[in-house]
Amino acid sequence: MRTRFAIKTHALMERYFPERRLFLRSDTDTRFIRLKSETQLLACVGGALVLSWTIVATAILLMDSIGAGNFREQAKRDQMTYQMRLNDLSRERDARAAEAQSAQERFNTALEQVSIMQSQLLDSETRRREIETGIEVIQATLRDTMKRREEVSAKLASLQAQIDGDPDAIASGGGDDATLEFLNAALARTAAERDQVVADAQDALLRADEMASELRLMEEKNDTIFRQLEEAMTVSVKPLDKMFEAAGMDPDRILSQVRRGYSGQGGPLTPLSLSTRGEEPSGDTLRANRILGEMDRLNLYRIAAQKAPFASPLKDAFRFTSGFGYRWGRLHAGTDFAAPHGTPIYSTADGVVVHAGWQSGYGRLVKIQHEFGIETRYAHQSKIHVKVGQRVSLGQHIGDMGNTGRSTGTHLHYEVRVGGEAVNPMIYIKAANDVF
Repeated sequence: MRTRFAIKTHALMERYFPERRLFLRSDTDTRFIRLKSETQLLACVGGALVLSWTIVATAILLMDSIGAGNFREQAKRDQMTYQMRLNDLSRERDARAAEAQSAQERFNTALEQVSIMQSQLLDSETRRREIETGIEVIQATLRDTMKRREEVSAKLASLQAQIDGDPDAIASGGGDDATLEFLNAALARTAAERDQVVADAQDALLRADEMASELRLMEEKNDTIFRQLEEAMTVSVKPLDKMFEAAGMDPDRILSQVRRGYSGQGGPLTPLSLSTRGEEPSGDTLRANRILGEMDRLNLYRIAAQKAPFASPLKDAFRFTSGFGYRWGRLHAGTDFAAPHGTPIYSTADGVVVHAGWQSGYGRLVKIQHEFGIETRYAHQSKIHVKVGQRVSLGQHIGDMGNTGRSTGTHLHYEVRVGGEAVNPMIYIKAANDVF
């Protein structure tokens, strides 16, 4: 029995969806299909749902397409920004390399000037010693001259006293004019000798004053040279101290080790010893010896800098792709430099090749043993240009960049190991860049 609600609902549906009949006529028969209100309502609701789903799906697809386009554009913009940043970093690195090269040239020029000034200093010191010796000789000559002048003056006074006191005795002793002429001649000679002695003494005093003035000028010139050399040594040595300290290397220990390998004596850096009479060295000599000591330290630093890996393994343009540190729980023991395939790779210090060949993971690998217990590694090379046992120099071409071993693209994997332990290579490179 139908309820009143059902009847009202059916009447409402009949108002909007009246019952319809669909006639199907053939040649021999006519049939119809009755479409109830409920059936029409279900068909309308189903169609509306399908239409709504179509609209929503289309809108979602359009939004996804627009969003994907925005993401792609954003990704392209980010990639362009990243590439521009890499290009800026590459140009900045090239500029730093040019500055380092210019600083190295200025350093070499300063070292040549220091050598020239050292020679001038040695010449000045020798000249000063010669002047001091000349002054001593002049003073001795002056003392002898004064003594002779006193003797002649005494002799002249004695003769004059004899003449004034007893002229008759002198006349009777000679008996003629020959005696007087002899005495007059002796007096004339004595007076001439006295005048000559006085003139020589005055010349000696003038010469002594001239040499004293020249000595003062020489001392002032030497002081200027000393100060310039001391300033040059301070400017040159202090940054090198900081460079080795920044690399975690004790400068005194490094220089001591280098000095043991270069212990020969002689040459322009030998300490001065100008006294042959066992006297204490003068202040200038001590000052010169301190400067020579700093020059010797600078020279040892130059040798040590060639034996430690302060240089960059690449001279062409490159970009850093991965630094030293842990990656996903594993240590990345070096620094990666990306550049075109076949880019030349150079030794970062003097050393001996201890490995040149294939090694698992590294691909084609070159290992170089340096002084101070340092080893460098150059991995993933396409071609190796050195062999085991070969001695290489700083900046020597040892191989070409490649993609061998466990590598995702062309690059150089560069390692520095001290006592077998991996350290960050950028410590050495940055320390040198801060100085040069």
